[in-house]
Amino acid sequence: MKALRHQPLAKAIQLSLLISVPGLAAAQDAPAPAAEQKATTLDTITVTGSRIKRTDIETASPVFQIDRQAIDATGAQTIGAFIQSVPSMAGAATNPSVNNGGSGPGGPNPSGTGAATISLRGLTEVRTLILVNGRRIVTSDVNSIPMAMVERVEILKDGASAIYGSDAVGGVVNFIMRRNFEGSQVTVDYGISGQDDGERYGISGTLGLSGDRGSFILGVNYHNQKEVLAADRDFSKNALTLYAGSVVVGGSSRTTTGRYAVPESIAGLDCNGDGDFADTAGLTHIAGTPGTSVGDFRCFTGADLFNYQAVGNVELTPQERTGVFLTGNYDVTENVSAYLDAFFNRTSSASQIAPLPFDGRPGNDSVVISADNIYNPFGVDIVDSRLRVSDLGNRRFSFNTEVNQFNGGLKGNFGDSTWSWDAGVSYGRITQRLSTSGYMQSSKLADGLGPSFIDANGVARCGTPTEIIANCVPLNFFGVPYDLNTPEGQAAKDALAAITVESNTHKVQVLRGFQANFAGDLFELPAGTVKAAVGVEYRKASLNFTPDSLSTLNPDADFTCEISSEACASRTSGFTETKEVYGEVLIPVLADAPFAKSLNLTLGTRYSRYNSFGNTTNSKLGVEWRPMDSLLLRSTYAQVFRAPTVTDLYGGLFAFSAGYTDPCVGYTGPLNGNPACQGVPNDGSYRAPDTQLSAFVGGNPDLKPEEGSVFTMGMVYEPEWLPGFSTTIDAWKVHLDDTIGTFGTFTILQECFRSTVANPSPFCSLFSRDPNSGDPVRLFDRVDNVGDTDTKGVDIGFRYKTETPWGRIRASLDTTYVAQYDTKIIVDGVVTAEQHNAGTYLGSANGGLGNYSRWRGIGVLGWDMGNWDAQWTTRYIHGFRIGNEDVPTVPCADRTGGPICELDFGAQTYHNLEVGYKLPWNMRVRVGVDNLFDKQPPIMYQNNTADGNTDPQTFDTVGRYYWANFTVNFK
Repeated sequence: MKALRHQPLAKAIQLSLLISVPGLAAAQDAPAPAAEQKATTLDTITVTGSRIKRTDIETASPVFQIDRQAIDATGAQTIGAFIQSVPSMAGAATNPSVNNGGSGPGGPNPSGTGAATISLRGLTEVRTLILVNGRRIVTSDVNSIPMAMVERVEILKDGASAIYGSDAVGGVVNFIMRRNFEGSQVTVDYGISGQDDGERYGISGTLGLSGDRGSFILGVNYHNQKEVLAADRDFSKNALTLYAGSVVVGGSSRTTTGRYAVPESIAGLDCNGDGDFADTAGLTHIAGTPGTSVGDFRCFTGADLFNYQAVGNVELTPQERTGVFLTGNYDVTENVSAYLDAFFNRTSSASQIAPLPFDGRPGNDSVVISADNIYNPFGVDIVDSRLRVSDLGNRRFSFNTEVNQFNGGLKGNFGDSTWSWDAGVSYGRITQRLSTSGYMQSSKLADGLGPSFIDANGVARCGTPTEIIANCVPLNFFGVPYDLNTPEGQAAKDALAAITVESNTHKVQVLRGFQANFAGDLFELPAGTVKAAVGVEYRKASLNFTPDSLSTLNPDADFTCEISSEACASRTSGFTETKEVYGEVLIPVLADAPFAKSLNLTLGTRYSRYNSFGNTTNSKLGVEWRPMDSLLLRSTYAQVFRAPTVTDLYGGLFAFSAGYTDPCVGYTGPLNGNPACQGVPNDGSYRAPDTQLSAFVGGNPDLKPEEGSVFTMGMVYEPEWLPGFSTTIDAWKVHLDDTIGTFGTFTILQECFRSTVANPSPFCSLFSRDPNSGDPVRLFDRVDNVGDTDTKGVDIGFRYKTETPWGRIRASLDTTYVAQYDTKIIVDGVVTAEQHNAGTYLGSANGGLGNYSRWRGIGVLGWDMGNWDAQWTTRYIHGFRIGNEDVPTVPCADRTGGPICELDFGAQTYHNLEVGYKLPWNMRVRVGVDNLFDKQPPIMYQNNTADGNTDPQTFDTVGRYYWANFTVNFK
């Protein structure tokens, strides 16, 4: 990777941009004097972070650039595969390795779509704006953008609300498409892991045509990625937990042999070991017995927990992508040209997790196994029954996602003046269909587990002899797994199949827009020309999410639906409408003065009016001071904001399994003496039954926009005494008020625990417990303006290239240091919780923000000579800690549940190697190895992360990976 400087490469990129400028194609055939005049007029460009056309590549705003050569050398098939390794990325952005860490099927960002998102500064993907050729697109999934069509990527690491509006808080990622390609190109790709899985293959083709009045480029691509199973990796094949200082294979209490809460007096077993047989026993089926009598069951122990990791979970989402991209421009007149950027992408993908965990407790599946069920050997109603229904097979979430994007318009010049204009429209649409399998229909499940009897003909019937339930077969949840070699086992399996259902949801997201921009010179000052850009913009974003009748959440029925509560969702429908006007001006203050080769100021402001909350104005100031030719000092101050999205405002409730740590584990206070521990025994025996609980998230129409500021200060140095070398250093600081998000299960439970029964925290009303066991059963965590965020750090980069007798050498090192990442939870103006997250990891069990290692870096050493080229890439992630002074922890040796324990992890370094060779007849072959030394991810245990014992948003979960591609060009 190498940044653009005042070099021939910079000129080449300028010329590629000029291909889209009106009149250029005609000028190529004009007489020489006219051509020279035209070149002088048009030798300006726009750089991400400004709409003013100018000749300078480096401006007041720090922009990190990735060129086509660096993209090719990665060997990646999709954009997300390489761009998420940029050091300024942090947190918990989605990628295809996230199988079970999304927001649930009904949520805004579900797992299994194959999507890759970008989280600059760790401020999450919703605060990073994605552009294609400087224009918004409907999707945040960068894998939808065809990589073969990308000329370069510009990453603005600065707040840009004054330039682009909402969402440009952490920064902007602008994908610049090819403009000057002529001929055709075909690339085929193949890859496979060192363990012979995760196979991928793909093909892409590009066709470029040009004439006197315009040019067009058509691209097509196909990409197929096979899965990697969690069971096939040592770090993820077991559900590992920390217990009393030891690493144990844990899992879920929803096991294949069941767990049934019945009185010890009926069981005849003293499972608690207190000798009085007065408590409730947790029993499990003894494998190999029919499960028809009390003697076929024994006490449930920790050894019976179900290892869900070994069954169906995946470490790499399988997906199949097909895409088409068209870009072009056409000179309508001498001063007016039409332009078009359009792409279509279709993705078929799936996530897969272990078989359905049935949980009959209130707040979960809320189904009682009747005392009168013919298969119930205990003769009492069983309110707390848990079972892993393995005969249903794995739960599978199959997505079909289509993304359509059209950006087009007209642009030109106002006669012979310096002013240019650009007016365009955009239309983007995402259609996503989700099919969910491996579930049971709840109403039929309740009937099947309710009262039943054997009729006079020896047929099992649901209901009672006087009230028979039609089309129902009694269910046997006791003698499982079913023995299909027996009539009884086959009948039980058939009864289960009769209530197995598949649910479907449908989501349509649309973004419509219009913008008109004007840029040119205002007047002359002694130091140069004052330049300006002004414009207007209109956007309308709409979303319709529709679950089918089976998965529609029913608040009147204990917040359940016709399938398991974890897959329930409510309908979402709404839109936001935005009208904006902006202005930007570049003022040259000094030029060719002592200690000031140049001094420029950039001022910008944008007024935005939203139908959802009103209006906001955000401004920006930039300073560029070049005391000498080789040194640029720069600084910016920008006001930023993020408007609540349709999902934030109008999102219906959806259920998901939230990781949590229960502060009431080991509780010994007065019975019901803590508002968070109602129903929890006070003898210190209480243990959290699982690492997840049923949670519900939804929108909030009363949200305010986030507001804040971004400050940067840095330098660019290109010493004359060392040609080919350059360095950049940029410090940054971000402050946000009224951040939009959820409080998180950890905060809700912990803040309630810190309050008193006499004066309970508002968070106490957001969750409930089972009055019999004390286990959490349901938690509500709607989107809100939750508090403040402060982060700061520094970016440091070095680049060097030189010619030697042994070839051309290029080297670069880019690093980011996070000095601070603090979050505050503020309720009614009072700070109720604060976390200092720099250098830590926050998994789903304690906030879900992700990884904030203090240092991240990527180093590249490249070489080329003749037909050969090679590149060595090193990626570094600094060590981090789970737990800090703001997150209650206990020593790992003492941990038996409840709060997380303090863990320190060392640095991770990955090495990738690529070698290429140019063959005759315009052909090139590249081979490479990613994760050359097969570095395994750190094991972080299920206590801290709910996805494969590690952090798949940050670390490689596949291992050593071999790839090759072959490209042929036709001219």
